[in-house]
Amino acid sequence: MIERFDVAAGPFTFTGRAAGPVGGRPVFLLHGFPQTSAEWRHQLVALGDGGHRAVAFDQRGYSPGARPDEVGAYAVEHLAGDVVAVADALGVGRFDVVGHDWGAVVAWAVATLYPDRVTTLAAVSVPHPLALAAALRDDPDQRQRSAYLAVFRRPGLAEEALLDNEAAGLRGLFASTGMPEAAITDGAVDEYVAVLTQPGALTAALNWYRAAPPDVAEAAAAAAAPVAAPTLYVWSDADVAIGRAAADGCAAHVAGPYRFAVLPGISHWVPEHAPDALNELLVAHLAPFPSA
Repeated sequence: MIERFDVAAGPFTFTGRAAGPVGGRPVFLLHGFPQTSAEWRHQLVALGDGGHRAVAFDQRGYSPGARPDEVGAYAVEHLAGDVVAVADALGVGRFDVVGHDWGAVVAWAVATLYPDRVTTLAAVSVPHPLALAAALRDDPDQRQRSAYLAVFRRPGLAEEALLDNEAAGLRGLFASTGMPEAAITDGAVDEYVAVLTQPGALTAALNWYRAAPPDVAEAAAAAAAPVAAPTLYVWSDADVAIGRAAADGCAAHVAGPYRFAVLPGISHWVPEHAPDALNELLVAHLAPFPSA
């Protein structure tokens, strides 16, 4: 059963979801844009049923109690710090971290900046930042896939495009990029839209993009060191945002045990498009590496 919770961590209060026994192995799941902790509903159940304590919180900008105004407040080092602050507030020392989309960017940073806190890392869709930076530099296909970043970084432009006509653009974003109808109609997209149409919420979510330096290589500096934790990277070949070159480049930035899993025919929205496959991968990834 999925529980809802609020947790005070630092100056903020975060909302979230959790499942599984309180004393179970802690697994933190970090959502992406433009979603909430609801994107992990299938994984929360599967991990919780397996005896893990699965925790997904609505990150900075998405939780109403964690929505600062300053663009710089959304730099990745602050987002990574939130994960550790939430873990501290919940009494968790070491944990496994799983991230999708922007949540994967944060997960890479957590594993790099706080290696003593991370048992294993699983990144879904978005590879190591330096692998993405190299692909943007060398691969025309990846530059084309990432052209939307320039729009998202322009204040007001993305808000207008996504929120006009009762958030038709935001709703259409999911369908046009391959999210299956079952995921659109089960209520999760309604939650995403309800959260991001709150005053200031979409701007806060877009500030994740705006706080990152325009030079992706510079933005990757926070995660420049190879990741020591055992790492699973999951990429789907129907992802409109991340191409094969960036996915293949990920391995060079992991020093620990590494597995690269490809899901054929699956869109960018892996946790909702292929929940059973992802759940199986996550359970297999955790098993060989006992929590300290």
